[in-house]
Amino acid sequence: MIRATATTGSASSCPAARRRPRMSSSSSSATARWRSLVTRKLLLVAVLVTGAAGCNTWYNEVPSPDNLMHAVPWFDHMILSKAVHPYQRTDIPRETPVGSVPITGGEADWRVGNVRQLQYGFDVAVANTVTRPVEMPALPAERGAELYGTYCAVCHGYQGDGNSAMKSYLAPPSLLTPLARSYTDGYLYSILRYGRGLMGQYGDKITRQDERWAVVEYVRSLQAAAPLPATANAGGAN
Repeated sequence: MIRATATTGSASSCPAARRRPRMSSSSSSATARWRSLVTRKLLLVAVLVTGAAGCNTWYNEVPSPDNLMHAVPWFDHMILSKAVHPYQRTDIPRETPVGSVPITGGEADWRVGNVRQLQYGFDVAVANTVTRPVEMPALPAERGAELYGTYCAVCHGYQGDGNSAMKSYLAPPSLLTPLARSYTDGYLYSILRYGRGLMGQYGDKITRQDERWAVVEYVRSLQAAAPLPATANAGGAN
């Protein structure tokens, strides 16, 4: 039998195991906090890496809707149309159209002209004395009919009798009444150019003098072709 000694600490031949000294509660708490901080940092790094990989996949690997359109037949027809794209062909002459003006302006002022002509739009007496210039060649009757149909028929009707879509709203006067027939050519020209009453000016739209006179002549042709109404309508611009 082996006696217990200070070396063995027991009645055994094996030496006694050394015990690890217990850590204080404060040291254990600090270690736990450190481990928790490291874990959170690792999780944050993992999230950032995953997010970066996801963004790269979305922007660089996942096709955009525009590219998906090409996978469906006919969906890309408008994108890859067979139409001629702007400035694609160089064999087409690019000359400036007649009558075009720069985008910054510079077109001729339709009001510029004879000082006397600038007055008769607002002076009945002066307007009645104006006539068509003798040296101005007459335009074809078809041109006057075209301009009348574009600017005048919407109110006065295609026959000049005032029967139009605007009849119930503005009650535009007929151009076939005795009063309208009594207007001078210069007076009709002035109304067309400067406007009067509810009628707006068309001088800035029909800028050429010969075209305005073509409209006046077409109105005269409508009056000549229509019989004088039995009961004269006294309406109209004075």
